[in-house]
Amino acid sequence: MLEIVSPGNKSSKAAIRTFVDKAVQFLRQGVHLLIIDLFPPTLRDPQGLHKLIWDEILEEPFALPFDKPLTLAAYSAGPVKVACVEPVAVGDILPEMPLFLEPERYIQTPLEPTYLTTWNACPAPFREAVLEDSAR
Repeated sequence: MLEIVSPGNKSSKAAIRTFVDKAVQFLRQGVHLLIIDLFPPTLRDPQGLHKLIWDEILEEPFALPFDKPLTLAAYSAGPVKVACVEPVAVGDILPEMPLFLEPERYIQTPLEPTYLTTWNACPAPFREAVLEDSAR
C-alpha cells in the first residue's frame, strides 16, 4: 500500500492518531506500506509520522535531521518488521523507495520521475495556483 500524507492527516491530534492507528493496523495485518510524508512535522508529530508509527512497532531512537524535516518511509510487514527511512528536504530530488511485495521482496518506486511526469501533465492554471500558494 502506498499512502501520500495530506495536510488533513496532520490537522489535529485526532487526525494524526487515526493515521498512525491505521498504519500500525496494516503493518500488524501483514500489509506492507510506503508512506510519503512531504509536510513538515507539527507540534503533534515533532519527529514526523514515521516516529509515531514506529514507536508502536518497535520503540527505538529516531530524530529527523534539522535540514531534512520531511520523511519517506517504506515498511516491510513480515514477521520481523523493517522500516527503510529517507529524510528529505524541499528541493531535494526524491529518491527511489522500496515498495515491499513480500517481506524480503520489493520493487523500487521512482518517486522523482513520477512527480515530474504528473507535474508536467497538470494544466498551467493549476501549476500556477500551486506555485502561488507555496510562495506564501
